[in-house]
Amino acid sequence: MNQTSTTMRSIMFAIVAMGIVFSVSGMVVGNLIQTANATHPGHKHNNDNDEHSDNNPTASQNAGAGPVSGSSSDGGDIGVVSGSGIGSFGSDVAAQQLATTQASSTNAACGQVVSGVVNLTANLNCSGDGIIVGGPNTVINMNGFSITGPGQDSSKVAIMVPNVDNVVVNGPGSLSNFQAGVLLTGANGFTISSVILSNNQIGTFMTGADNAQVQQNIIQGNSIGVASHSSTGASIDSNLMNGNLLAGITFVNTQQSSVGMNNVVGSQNGVFLDGQSKQNTISANNVLENVIDLNNANGLPTNINANQYVDNSCDTSNPSGLCIGK
Repeated sequence: MNQTSTTMRSIMFAIVAMGIVFSVSGMVVGNLIQTANATHPGHKHNNDNDEHSDNNPTASQNAGAGPVSGSSSDGGDIGVVSGSGIGSFGSDVAAQQLATTQASSTNAACGQVVSGVVNLTANLNCSGDGIIVGGPNTVINMNGFSITGPGQDSSKVAIMVPNVDNVVVNGPGSLSNFQAGVLLTGANGFTISSVILSNNQIGTFMTGADNAQVQQNIIQGNSIGVASHSSTGASIDSNLMNGNLLAGITFVNTQQSSVGMNNVVGSQNGVFLDGQSKQNTISANNVLENVIDLNNANGLPTNINANQYVDNSCDTSNPSGLCIGK
């Protein structure tokens, strides 16, 4: 069985177990995984419970293999974005010029592969993908601008981070009307903060990722606010989540991660962890006015998957007893 079908099967099963409509949510997550694999089929993350394999070790190299000059009819400013292919210039002078370009701020356009320091200088209205990160240690400064896509039912992503480490997205700014606001696959050390993620199928979707941080964002009006699949060390903290139809936060086969000090309101499941998600800590959250506020694998006792629920203000949980005083 190939990587795509295996991943789709496991995450669809977990979403169905949540009692969520399969025809909507299964397709949402499955399509996102297909998007990630089609763009960069290689997968760095290695999990003993996962069946992923590194079938394409050159995928992440291709993402930043050389300088890219971009233009777009979708709106926004056009900038020269440089990758890691210094050797192709064949001279020390060219290498110095490339280093200078990477160190300085660059503009961005829809569909562009970017690295270094990227500053938005205008709103981007994209008919396809927004920004694709092609090099490590990239910093995207939203500067109060927005990236808007062709709609939730598209297969497009606002910010795609494929097998690239230590990427930072700084708000203020907004990502809306995409299948995913952020698609993070096979990366280590990602941070997004002070961004509004709205009207997407999934606000932030991470698969095979390590040590991602989603902090101090407004995540509203999506089908799922934050989804984590086969990831480790995620930190979902101090976010305002409202009206994410199917779930505020969903963990599938996710370990040693934390969910803390979030406000999660108005979803079918406020916070859901499946049976393969182990050794996670859910603490000090306000999870209210959801059909089920806290859901540990549809009632699985917490000692089975070693998840800890501490000091959460909520009304309903499955199993019972996960809310303060309930």
